[in-house]
Amino acid sequence: MAIGMIIGFIIAVIAVAFAIGAAVSFKKRASKAGIAFIGLIALCVLALGLVPSSFHTVETGEVAVVKHLGLAKEVKTPGTYFSFCLTNTYDFYDTKVQNVDITTAAYSSDAQTMSIQMTLQYQIMSDRVIDVASQYGSLDTLQNRIQSIAIEKTKSILSSYKAMDIIADRASMSPAVEEAIIKAVGDEYFVNIVAVVLTNIDFSDAFEQAVEDKMIAEQAKLKAEYENETKIAQAAAEAEAKLKEAEAAIEIAKAEAEAKKIAADAEAEANKIVNDSLTDKILQEKYLEKWDGKLPNVMTGEGGIDILFPVEATE
Repeated sequence: MAIGMIIGFIIAVIAVAFAIGAAVSFKKRASKAGIAFIGLIALCVLALGLVPSSFHTVETGEVAVVKHLGLAKEVKTPGTYFSFCLTNTYDFYDTKVQNVDITTAAYSSDAQTMSIQMTLQYQIMSDRVIDVASQYGSLDTLQNRIQSIAIEKTKSILSSYKAMDIIADRASMSPAVEEAIIKAVGDEYFVNIVAVVLTNIDFSDAFEQAVEDKMIAEQAKLKAEYENETKIAQAAAEAEAKLKEAEAAIEIAKAEAEAKKIAADAEAEANKIVNDSLTDKILQEKYLEKWDGKLPNVMTGEGGIDILFPVEATE
């Protein structure tokens, strides 16, 4: 367009110069040359209006569909082109990634209402722009169609899940929706789906309050179960410790009893050996070894008690 303006400015300067010359020539003489000169000026003025409009600039990040008398003829990539404006027109299409923000309502399989906010990114196929122009006329019309498909598929996917499942597994919702939209769009709409992201899923206030209450109750239950399990574990540990103490005491008692038994058996064996070794002769000898040579003062007999006086022992 800048080139067209420059050329138009040059033509305007030339036209002004011709106009001045024509006016001077016409005043001097109304000749055929003057009339021809006026005609040339008229052509210049016409060119001044047509030439700048016949230059078309396609910017980076877009393509243009050239229509000849309304019929899509060719695609122009970024650059500047001259094309006669009375017969050719340029329709421009943005080839950059397009962001579409979508808000819609949906229902879960258990009839819970939710408000969905999502972002859809797509990019037109540069080599299919003529098809876009022929079938949809403009990018806006195509985008509206893609948006409708996205809403339809999103509702379809989410309606197959229960509300609690959607809340518990939101991370998997976007990939499922994206896959469904890509499959539905296919090549029919001459675009590539870049990404689909569910940015927000809101349920009704009543349902979200119910979910919150349920979560609180479940947390309280889990806490109680944990505390109960902890107490049971502590009691089991204490019982185990006491059992080990009792087992240890039993083992100690067994060891002590065994030691006493061994000692008693040893003493009995020793006594047996001693008893076995004490014959009458040995006992008499031991008695005599300890006897002091005195007879007892009192001796008991069959006839009564006899009192005796000490008598010195004789050899």
